[in-house]
Amino acid sequence: MRARLRIWAAVVVTALATVLIPSAAAADPVRDRQYWLDAYGFRSAWEVTRGEGVTVAVIDTGVVGSVPELAGVVRGGVDVSGIGSLNGQTPVGQSSGHGTLVASLIAGRGTGDGSGVLGVAPEASILSVSVALGAGARDSDDQIAAAVRWAVDNGADVINMSLTRNSLDWPESWDDAFLHAAENDVVIVAAAGNRGSGTAEVGAPATIPGVVAVAGVDRDGRASFDASSQGITIAVAAPSEELVGVMPDGSYVQWSGTSGAAPLVSGLVALIRASHPELDADNVVNRLVRTATPAGTSTPDSIYGYGLINAAAAVRAPVEQVTGNPVGDLSLAEWVRLYRRADAPPVPQATSVPPPRVEQAPPAPYDPATAVPPGVLDLLPSALELRTFGVPALFFAGFGAVLALLLVAAVRHFRRVLRK
Repeated sequence: MRARLRIWAAVVVTALATVLIPSAAAADPVRDRQYWLDAYGFRSAWEVTRGEGVTVAVIDTGVVGSVPELAGVVRGGVDVSGIGSLNGQTPVGQSSGHGTLVASLIAGRGTGDGSGVLGVAPEASILSVSVALGAGARDSDDQIAAAVRWAVDNGADVINMSLTRNSLDWPESWDDAFLHAAENDVVIVAAAGNRGSGTAEVGAPATIPGVVAVAGVDRDGRASFDASSQGITIAVAAPSEELVGVMPDGSYVQWSGTSGAAPLVSGLVALIRASHPELDADNVVNRLVRTATPAGTSTPDSIYGYGLINAAAAVRAPVEQVTGNPVGDLSLAEWVRLYRRADAPPVPQATSVPPPRVEQAPPAPYDPATAVPPGVLDLLPSALELRTFGVPALFFAGFGAVLALLLVAAVRHFRRVLRK
C-alpha cells in the first residue's frame, strides 16, 4: 500500500500549550518571542547578509503573500494539487495555514521597526508550491515530483519540505525529481517528522541521500523527544518548540514541531548561499553541518545529526571545501544505480501530473469564504485545532488506557483466585 504523505502542522504534546497571540495588541511581544534570532546567531549573521538574491521554494499547503510580513516576498508560485489557485497562494487542506507559517519563519519581513515576525533570511524571496491530499487532489507522490521539478525550473536555490511520506522509502518518480534538483545545484531541506504524531523514525523525503534532514530541539537545546523523530540521516537540529509564525489572516500563532525547525534551516541555507555565492550545493551543505555546534554522544548523532545550527559561524567561519555531499554515505545518483536495479519490483505509480500552470498575475488577497474548505486533506491537526480539541482527547485517551490496564489486572487476579 502506498504510504500517505503528511504535512507536519504541529506536534501533539507541545502544541497542547499553544496560545494565540493577539495581533491587535502591542506587536513587540511577537518579536520578543523569537528567541532563535539571538540564541542561534542569526542577528550576528545579518551583519554579513540577510539572504538577498536567494530564492526559497516552499512546497506546502500554499503561502499567502498578502499578509503584511510577506508583502513583496512571494515572487511566484504554482499549484500542483489540482484544488488550489494557479499561483499557489490559496491555502489548501485542513492545515491550510501551514505553508504561510513556514514561509514567515524563512523570510518574514516584520510589520515595522521591531514589530511582527522576522524570518531568519528576511531579504530572501519565496516561491509557493501548493500540495494537498484527499478528495479532489492529485496523487500525492506525483504532486511532490512535479513540485520539486517546478521549483528547480523556476529558480529555487533552496527547497523547504516540512512534510513526510511517513516511510523510509520513496517512489521512483522522486528519484528523477530529486536528481534534477541535485544536478541543478539546489539544496533540499526536509523535516525529520514528529514523534508525538506517531512517527518514531525519520521518513522520506528526509531519508533521501543529499537531503538535509532537520531534527527539533527545545529552548534549552535539548532534543524534543515528543516532537522530533530519530534516524541516521539527520543532518542538523534546530528549534522546534515555542515558535511564532503568521497565519493566512495575518494573526500570529505559537506552534511546535519539526515543520518549524526545517524552515529555520532553509533560511540559514539561504544566508550561506548569499554570503558564499561561489559554493555549490554540496559545499553549502558542508558549511551548514561543519559549523554546527556538536550535540549528542557522537558526530553525527541519530538525534542531533552534526549538532545545533550556528548561523554566525555558518556565514563567517573558514571551512574546507569538499567534492561530494557530506549528508549520507552515497550520493542519490549512486544510490539509484545500486538499488533501482532492473529486476527490482517497481513502486506502483499513479497517472502522472500534467505540467503545472504558472500564474503571472498578482495574487488575490486571502479570502476565507472562497478558500478550499477544511477537511480536504488527511493531515495533522493545526495548532489551533490541537489547542481546542487536543487536551480533552488526550485526557480521555489516557484515562481510558489506565482503566483498561486496571480491568486486565482485575481479570487476571480473579482467574488466579478461581484456580486456587
